[in-house]
Parts: sequence; C-alpha cells; structure tokens
Amino acid sequence: MKTITPLGKLIAVGGNEDKGTYPNPKTRRKYYLNFFELGILKRIVLETGKLDPQIEVITTASMIPAEVGPIYTGSFAMLNCLKVGIMDIRTPEDARQPEYLERLLAADVVMFSGGNQSRLREMFGETDFLDRMMQRYYAEPNFVIAGTSAGAMAMSQHMIRGGSVPDALLKGAVKMGTGLGLLSAAIIDSHFVKRGRFGRLIESVALHPKLIGIGLGEDTGVLITEGNLVETIGSNLVIILDGHNIQHNNAAAAKKGTVLSIENVTMHVLAKGNVYDMRERKFYPSKDVLAPAVTPSVVIDIPAVK
Repeated sequence: MKTITPLGKLIAVGGNEDKGTYPNPKTRRKYYLNFFELGILKRIVLETGKLDPQIEVITTASMIPAEVGPIYTGSFAMLNCLKVGIMDIRTPEDARQPEYLERLLAADVVMFSGGNQSRLREMFGETDFLDRMMQRYYAEPNFVIAGTSAGAMAMSQHMIRGGSVPDALLKGAVKMGTGLGLLSAAIIDSHFVKRGRFGRLIESVALHPKLIGIGLGEDTGVLITEGNLVETIGSNLVIILDGHNIQHNNAAAAKKGTVLSIENVTMHVLAKGNVYDMRERKFYPSKDVLAPAVTPSVVIDIPAVK
C-alpha cells in the first residue's frame, strides 16, 4: 500500500450545474446566468492553467449519452474551449480500447457526467484506463478529474449506490458499494438538499465513522486539492458530516429497518469559498486563513483498487 499525496485536483459537483443555458420559451424553468461568474465549468477550466484545455467528457453513467454529450460540448464552447471530446464508453471492453487510453493520456480534464454511479465502477474497474487516470491524478499538478452527480459520487472508495429517502435513518436505507477509489477519505452524495439526502449520508458516516461525509447541493461543488482540502465552489451550499467523535452508534448492530441511534455527529455548512480540512477536521472561512501548518503535503492511504 502506497502513501503519497495526490498532486492533481478533483472537482465534485452536486448536479444541475449552470451550463450557461438560455431560457427556453417552451418551459417555465427559470435559468440563472451565473455561468460566467460563479460557473463551475469555468472553474474546471481555470484549474488546468490553460485557456483552451483538452477536455474529455465521459457519458458512461448516463442512459441518454446522445443528449448529454452535446450539452457539455456547447457549454464549454461558451468558455472558448473547443477541444472537447465525448467518450461514450458502454462496456468494459470499450474502456479497454487503445483509442480511449490515448485520449485519456492527452487530456487536461476528464469529466464524468451524471447518471448511475454503479455503471462507472462496472465499466472502469480493473482497467488500465482507471489505473492510468489514477497515476496521472497522483503525479500531475494541473490534471483535473471532475464529476457531476453520479460522476461525483463515484469518486469515493466507499460509494453510495442508492438509498430510500422516505426510510432515511432506518438501518439499510442506504446502499453502499465500491467506487473508483480516487477519494479514500470521504463519501460523497449529490443533489443533497433538494432531494433530502441527509439521512442516507448520516447512515453512511455512521457505518464508516473515520470518513468525512460530503453532501453537495445543486449547482455547487467542491475542489479537492492534496486529497484533503475541500473548497466550496458554485452558487449553493455543501454539508460536511464528521463522524470521528461519534460515541454511541448502533449502525453496525441494528437490524434492517430499525431506527438508527447515533450520538455526536458534527455538521458544517460551507458556502462558496469556505474550506474544510479533512485531515485536521477543521473549517476555514477561506483559503486565505489556512494556518501554515495545514498546507504541507498530507499523507493519505490509498486503498488498492479491486
């Protein structure tokens, strides 16, 4: 087991990120043009350090890839990013094609769309594609791996596969699985506030109390650097659940369907610009006030990807 600090960047998005969409007269949905000021996609581009980075959008998780791909192509084009490719990998055999591996190695950004997070593990598990993406994440400072909704949730080693919101905080309401293993210190949930997913993230943290729960609001995300520092980006909020100080906890022993009993879960609410240090378990209003002792390299364990 190796213990090194990743030099690359993860950007996990809660879903429904503003893509610069203009109002459609056939719908009543209200669009906000936060895109150029608060836009997460703009931040993804900025973190590469390039004006026109090579971006590869992976639509594997989606069941409507033909619709999802062009949306991102058009959205990045509004940011004058024209080198955008779509990887519609549908099978594990597709993920092993040399063409996709070559494109991965040439990319500045790899972005996973929303859909079903379990599909990402099914398609990319035990592939050179995942191995090389992991190697680049640990070795290259400006390499960005982004994911929205299911694409964000799949970053975790311990991944939420699903869960019943009405049965929240009843044992078994959350379904856990193995993710892509990019983030070993946290569990990510998406569409967090609007879909009322507090209960399933609390249960996830109760089952894995040494991990940090990250609940992402819509059009909101986190930039994770050093595998550890979590900065909120976007227009909404992020919930952090910390189970390190849990005392009474019946999550492991309770029978399925019974009420959970958990003492002393710590919660933080992060707005744009706030930072949470997962190693020190500390909240900071901004990166500007990070203590010097926090910023050196952080040693984290990287579980073997199975």
